Amino acid sequence: MEFARTGARPPRGRAVPAALALGAVLFAAGCVPGTDGSGAAGARTGVATAVPDPAMAGKVTLTVWDQEIRGGTNGEIQQLNREFEKKYPNVRIKRVARSFTDLKTTLKLAVSGNNPPDVIQANQGYPDMVAFVRAGLLTPLDDYAGIYDWNTRYPATLLGLNRVSADGRDFGRGRLYGISQTGEYIGLYYNKDVLRKAGLKPPRTWGEFTDSLARLKDRGELPIQFGNLDKYPAIHAFGVLQDQLGAAGARDTVLGRGDGFDNAATKNAAATLADWAKRGYLPGGANGLGYDDAAKQFASGDGAYLLTGTWQLTDLKKPMGDKLGIMPPPPAKAGAAPVTTGGQGLAWSITSRSRHPEVAAAYLDFLTDAHAADVMTRHGVLPAVPARAADRVSPDTADGQMVAGWKRLSAADGLVPYLDYSTPSFYDTLSAALQGVISGKTSPDAFAATLQKDYGAFMKKRREQHTSAGTE
Repeated sequence: MEFARTGARPPRGRAVPAALALGAVLFAAGCVPGTDGSGAAGARTGVATAVPDPAMAGKVTLTVWDQEIRGGTNGEIQQLNREFEKKYPNVRIKRVARSFTDLKTTLKLAVSGNNPPDVIQANQGYPDMVAFVRAGLLTPLDDYAGIYDWNTRYPATLLGLNRVSADGRDFGRGRLYGISQTGEYIGLYYNKDVLRKAGLKPPRTWGEFTDSLARLKDRGELPIQFGNLDKYPAIHAFGVLQDQLGAAGARDTVLGRGDGFDNAATKNAAATLADWAKRGYLPGGANGLGYDDAAKQFASGDGAYLLTGTWQLTDLKKPMGDKLGIMPPPPAKAGAAPVTTGGQGLAWSITSRSRHPEVAAAYLDFLTDAHAADVMTRHGVLPAVPARAADRVSPDTADGQMVAGWKRLSAADGLVPYLDYSTPSFYDTLSAALQGVISGKTSPDAFAATLQKDYGAFMKKRREQHTSAGTE
């Protein structure tokens, strides 16, 4: 809503952080054939056998569509693009940067058009990446993953989130269709000054956090700044609430092996969100307030907390300075393992009709190597695989808190995939239903039933497809 490195690649076999142990849970590698790409039926072999050299490609214009329009990510992409062009003077990068919402709306038309971009950022899951793969619009990257050592640079669990089965039916296994540059999680931002004036400290537990909301409201402060005009912010806020109530069930459901959404965790999370709106813990008319406008109001001192992704840190830090703090949503008990929605940023993918696939592959490697990770860190952006610069960030700063939270979540296997990955239509279903929850027009029971109808129909269709495939 979400989520670059240049220079020498890490040596083969370089240790990666325990990282993002969406881990054993996320398609426990080895349990699912083809999860590492080696067993992907029909995967291209022999197409790319040596490290591509863009300098030998002649004059090239590489068209790139991305959604990195925010201060930190925009800055690091601009820097890395300049460095890539300096390293390869024969290559010009034609960049089209759009907001997440605009990119999601226009990307399919662009990729399927007469003059498609070479590189795009594709949202993981069934609505976008799987749909693009089924339409034949993306290039498998397994050959390049071997050539560039992406399989050792990234934990298999992260690569798994960018895989689609050879038949285009399943998300999370099979061929690799993208690599992600950034790590990200939905964190609890807080304004230290607002909390201090209310006699509060940053919460150590979920109970301390929820108890503080009434106290802040009684003192005339807005407890949680929030704008949902763009619809996806409510997905993140709801995801955090559901994570506190049943993270394992939510993760299994997103990955296509759970019981769905007609359960107590879904209903209780929706009820909590509705209660926050009713009690005035959220801004009045939140469904009509833009995401960026809400962030600006929080940065100006209107609101004690803001539940959103790590991608906002740089934009918030600039006006707030030392007043800004961030943590993963606090656990049920002090010192316990945290849990929240997150994983990695949108995948960088190569389109199937790119005229310069090898230059595009070199560009993807350039955006994701150790040098790029350091560039991201210096811009206040969280790399999917942090490098040396992350170790030098002061733990007392918001940047240091963000990195420390990422490490705690990774070690605790505390990341739950974004709920909108769940079905091809789930982004629209979930975001619309959440607007009803916030406005008070949709009850928790009706909300859960709406989600389950979408999810159940999709799972039934998948079972029928697999049954049909097994009898062919």
